[in-house]
Amino acid sequence: MFKINAVLAICAVIFCLVSCTQKQKADMIIYGAAVYTADSSFSVKQAIAIRDGKIIATGNSDEILHTYEAAVTEDATGKFIYPGFIDAHCHFTGYATDLWKCDVTGTTSFEDVLGKLKKYAANAGTTWLYARGWDQNDWQVKEFPGKKVLDSLFPATPVFLKRVDGHVALVNQRALDLAGITASTKIEGGIVEVRDGKLTGILFDRAMDLVENNIPPIADELAQKYFMQMQDSCFQYGITGVHDCGVSEHTIALVDAAQKSGQLQMKIFALLTDSVHYFDRWIAKGIYKTSMLHVGGFKVYADGALGSRGACLLHPYTDKPGWSGFLLSSKEYLRSTAKTLAASGFQMCTHAIGDSAGREMLNLYGEVLKGKNNRRWRIEHAQVINETDFSLFEKYNIVPSVQPTHATSDMYWAGDRLGEVRLKNAYAYKKLLDQNGWIALGTDFPVEDINPFKTFFAAVERQDSKGFPAGGFQKENALSRKEALLGMTIWAAKAAFEEKEKGSLERGKAADFFISDKDLLTANSGDILKIRVLSTFVNGKKVFAR
Repeated sequence: MFKINAVLAICAVIFCLVSCTQKQKADMIIYGAAVYTADSSFSVKQAIAIRDGKIIATGNSDEILHTYEAAVTEDATGKFIYPGFIDAHCHFTGYATDLWKCDVTGTTSFEDVLGKLKKYAANAGTTWLYARGWDQNDWQVKEFPGKKVLDSLFPATPVFLKRVDGHVALVNQRALDLAGITASTKIEGGIVEVRDGKLTGILFDRAMDLVENNIPPIADELAQKYFMQMQDSCFQYGITGVHDCGVSEHTIALVDAAQKSGQLQMKIFALLTDSVHYFDRWIAKGIYKTSMLHVGGFKVYADGALGSRGACLLHPYTDKPGWSGFLLSSKEYLRSTAKTLAASGFQMCTHAIGDSAGREMLNLYGEVLKGKNNRRWRIEHAQVINETDFSLFEKYNIVPSVQPTHATSDMYWAGDRLGEVRLKNAYAYKKLLDQNGWIALGTDFPVEDINPFKTFFAAVERQDSKGFPAGGFQKENALSRKEALLGMTIWAAKAAFEEKEKGSLERGKAADFFISDKDLLTANSGDILKIRVLSTFVNGKKVFAR
């Protein structure tokens, strides 16, 4: 009996020794890097272990390698790992389905636009000619063009040329005729421009819909193909998630199908387009959420854009006396929408650029939300805020969702529109952060460049890609590098109620991250835009490698 017990004791010791040294299984281990976790203490680790698409541990390299073993092990010494960027305001599917159109971004004159359009028209093979991206503020003659030349070049083919911000279009007479637009046409929330009793071809905001609704949509299969191209563009910049603003039901169905087939791996938080036909139907259905798609709110428009003088201001534009812009919807409609959404689980995310539109929406949010709350309703852009209204973000827990490159794109002419006093309270990202305690950052692509490193650079340096102006534009409203990174990761996730599943590199969260060749937090300012993404991972799967 003693011998049996001795043997059992020895076996127990051996089992203990084996089990104590047995490593836990992981699918992948990456070690040797500087891992910016973006957790609550902003800790920096060296290694990360992944299993079943989720992070199971972060720590120092020796600790992770001693505790875990994996079929795939990568030495990332000298490299840097960050949570995947989440673009908190963009037009992912809209930009994707724009890929068939003529790109006139960066044109330096209307003649330049026409040159690109003529070249495009030669091989377009479409019933409409559609171009997007022009900006008269980039031209020597900073005035809206007219349709006269378009009428002579394309008398029988309808032409639709949308401005870079998506709030103004130039169309030719053929397009106007197809839409039934005359000099007497009126529409709420839009303007059909008329000079000397004649149509100029310029349409503002909702007036554009009268024409654009006549343009045939592309085939579903082609749309999904473009989604894949768009995600490839995102992955090369470390973008693993987007907030897609103003999406139709049909597009959501296409996205859902593409994701469930495994083709579309981009994670999408979708804001439904503002349509009275959607409210009852979607509120009855409730929030829709899968592991890849989250339909959680509505994108509402309060006003237009500053560049086209459609933003609604409290006082007239400095460079256009007597004109203050306008609201795109009646105050009654906006109030009714806010009440409807307040009684649901959906977020209300409102485009409000001018200080009048901002005040209107902040007070309306406060009216229906009734003080402190955790609804995370958002003001998209929040570009011009009256000095007395900043406190309303804190008072009603309103999330400022901003795009830092708007500041560096607009700074050349924003002072002309606003004057010196109002300009001081425009693009005030640090001031907005201080009010709310956190801020969501995006690009607004294709209005701005898709490159998130430009977003980061504009946020922290307040300069354009050429380093202008020296010292930065209104540098007092720059964000720190830590704040900018948080705004592009965990705070962006928080703006969609997704901070418990993504946005930081912590145990139990999705393994969405990218590896770069330089340190975003310590690189010289001149090197930020030179940082290269070496690889990008979604749910632990490598989706991009340089």
